[in-house]
Amino acid sequence: MDRLRELEVFVAVADSGGFAKAGRQLRLSPPAITRAIASLEDRLGAPVFNRTTRSVSITDVGRRFLESAQRVLAELDGAEKAAVSETTVPQGHLTVTASVTLGRSALAPVACAFLGLNPRVSMSMLLLDRVANLVDEGIDVAVRVGSLPDSNLIARRVGAVRRVLVASPNYLKRRGVPRSPDELRVHSIVAFTGLMPDRQWRFMDGRRGRSVSFAPRLEVNDALAALAAAEAGEGIAPALSYMVKDRIEDGRLVTVLDPFSQPAAPVNLLYAHSRVVSPKVRAFVDFATPHLRATLDTLAVATDPPGAKAAGRPRGGGAKSPAHL
Repeated sequence: MDRLRELEVFVAVADSGGFAKAGRQLRLSPPAITRAIASLEDRLGAPVFNRTTRSVSITDVGRRFLESAQRVLAELDGAEKAAVSETTVPQGHLTVTASVTLGRSALAPVACAFLGLNPRVSMSMLLLDRVANLVDEGIDVAVRVGSLPDSNLIARRVGAVRRVLVASPNYLKRRGVPRSPDELRVHSIVAFTGLMPDRQWRFMDGRRGRSVSFAPRLEVNDALAALAAAEAGEGIAPALSYMVKDRIEDGRLVTVLDPFSQPAAPVNLLYAHSRVVSPKVRAFVDFATPHLRATLDTLAVATDPPGAKAAGRPRGGGAKSPAHL
């Protein structure tokens, strides 16, 4: 029996006043209790209890040693409780990433609300229009749009968004409204590279997908800049539904070619697979999931066609949107 267990037996015998009672308390047999006390006395070189067939009483050596033994066990118990607290209470620094536009519109308010409820957590929110490697870059949680490659990441579905093409009413009045994807070849295209990395846009032609290539009139690496150019009448721009909700409601932009839209793209919260997920990550994922679902549903309503109301209920198969927007 190890020395710590011997201390527990000694204190139990002293508190209960008997070997049998201590054995029942610790769920140890009487011989095990006797061996533990004998081992302790051998190490101390003095008896800690006076034993007769009818009673057990503590010796002077035992009484002096009892205080130290109780203090050691109390400190150990306190250390264990502190360790348990650290593994159950969300605390420490949390790093979360999303695309710039999704981070601004959906993630930022969720992050602020989470911090308000978890005073022992601090956070870095990295808004990047690229796919960040969670493990290599020390990121705890990512919010990503699009089909996910096979990986060791755990995904929590929080909704879906539509890929749309938008233009200003003035542009469409000047140049006409395209009725088919092929008609886009005669239109000015404002390409956001995050959604058109290969200068192509995918459409659904019945149940089949097809791509149309473009030579953009303007190509930018920022979604808001592309949408500003579209608002200014420079051409037709790609977007995800959450990016343009306010602009469509205000009449600054309208969608085109909705009947040819791809199925909605899934939105997931991602975090690294681990045998033990840290409390801060688990707490954030559990908190963010319903809030992001509600936010994405709200942002998608304005652009969903009739009969396809909610983000999070995509039509058809998975979309191939870049998994970082």
